[in-house]
Amino acid sequence: MTRMNMIQAINSAIDVCMATDPDIVVMGEDVGFFGGVFKATAGLQAKYGKTRVFDTPINENGIVGVAVGMAAYGLRPVPEIQFADYIYPALDQIVSEAARLRYRSAGDYTAPITIRSPFGGGIFGGQTHSQSPEALFAHVAGIKTVIPSTPYDAKGLLIAAIEDNDPVLFFEPKRIYNGPFDGHYDRPVTSWAAHPAGEVPEARYVIPLGQAARVREGGDVTILAYGTMVHVAAGVVEESGIDADLIDLRTIVPLDIEAIEQSVRKTGRCVVVHEATRTGGFGAELAALVQERCFHHLEAPVVRVTGWDTPYPHSLEWAYFPGPVRLGEAIKRVMKD
Repeated sequence: MTRMNMIQAINSAIDVCMATDPDIVVMGEDVGFFGGVFKATAGLQAKYGKTRVFDTPINENGIVGVAVGMAAYGLRPVPEIQFADYIYPALDQIVSEAARLRYRSAGDYTAPITIRSPFGGGIFGGQTHSQSPEALFAHVAGIKTVIPSTPYDAKGLLIAAIEDNDPVLFFEPKRIYNGPFDGHYDRPVTSWAAHPAGEVPEARYVIPLGQAARVREGGDVTILAYGTMVHVAAGVVEESGIDADLIDLRTIVPLDIEAIEQSVRKTGRCVVVHEATRTGGFGAELAALVQERCFHHLEAPVVRVTGWDTPYPHSLEWAYFPGPVRLGEAIKRVMKD
């Protein structure tokens, strides 16, 4: 076991996979010599060469389009989109080509592509470096969407994604690259060094896609979260003393609906939290699933705590971010009903 932050864990996952499978290639803007804007691919080009780890033009549509062609010919590309905000030019290649290649070819071809991308706010990136577009891809059949919340999970989930034979969107919450964040921006920054999930095996291990994790067991209310919001929720629960059942979804497609049902049927109450825009956010899908499957067990309506229906503001970062105050109020409200 080695102490790692999430960036190091992601680097280790790619390294482990590349060492055992020569068909894996890494590509993207500045991922080679520079090692990526967050250094997640640092050292990989020097180790595996310029034909397996290489820089691309600033052309997200081209990056993913080339990855689709590579995958059809038997490679396993791991392209990086430097920020999730810039994934939109690649949307047609992801939705129309990668997601449908297996189906349209009747299984003759697959698209084993893992698209990595930092996402989310909390770093004063403004409207073009803070977006959370995960719900767009959850809507598309044929794509898996993964969002880790710890270094340990990041490595195990990324290895599972790279080894998967279908396209995977791997969104990395950049606010927690270097340490967990409880939403209290005015407190000292913490690192993964003191966190149990900062201990990461150096060897290969896999966390299966579609398997949620119970961060905390409780009986009063279920909290469904992923990414940075897992730590915000954990902090609120600890400070409030509420006996919450906190579920880290890890992957939103495939979704561990069994874990969700089991929890909500036990607690009778549910709060969903995510940083993305409220309207059409994945929280709406979660609320609908809970209502459909657990209606007779619910003691109160499902409550969502989300970002607002606006571009992500730079100057009002913490008014937009669904932090401890808003989440705490939502939990208290659902407990009263």
